[in-house]
Amino acid sequence: MQTFNVILSIFLGIGLAAAVGFRVFLPLLILSLAGYFNVIPLNESWQWIGSLPAVITMAVATVVEIFGYYIPWFDNLLDTIALPLATLAGTAIMVATVTDLSPGVTWTLAIIAGGGTAATIKGNTTAARITSSTTTGGFANPVLTTVETGTSIVMAVASIFVPIIAFVLVLFLFFVIFRFYKKLRKKDAPRT
Repeated sequence: MQTFNVILSIFLGIGLAAAVGFRVFLPLLILSLAGYFNVIPLNESWQWIGSLPAVITMAVATVVEIFGYYIPWFDNLLDTIALPLATLAGTAIMVATVTDLSPGVTWTLAIIAGGGTAATIKGNTTAARITSSTTTGGFANPVLTTVETGTSIVMAVASIFVPIIAFVLVLFLFFVIFRFYKKLRKKDAPRT
């Protein structure tokens, strides 16, 4: 049972890290609420994220971030700073949720799986926003913002309540990203 709980905590962290790739503070708010209401166990040194001040801080940051993405020029500016923030937040989320592992293993997992997942997703959402801005003059950006926010909510809530499903969704997202880039490479390859 111990091994199963460790695997679930890893799936939880990876799912939340993927959600961070869409919105940085929204999954942190959901994690904070889950910790506050004792829905999930938090790593001993990260109990503070389930405190009322953390919930309030994450709620304010989430509202500012979500509304900031609806401002036409500000959304691209947010994407510029969001990639390093998402990487840090993905790492932090993994450290906060992975339980019963040694600190060395926890931090290694956090940096590779948490930070890597968040950075990969955020890099792709940033590329999508740049493409949207250049091809539609930014008119499609609010639609993209709404889809990203909705995806972040779904991923974060699924991670808290059904981490196995969230992990499968992350694998699906990576498959879609892989297929997209494979198709781009084929398109760009010179024909002989």
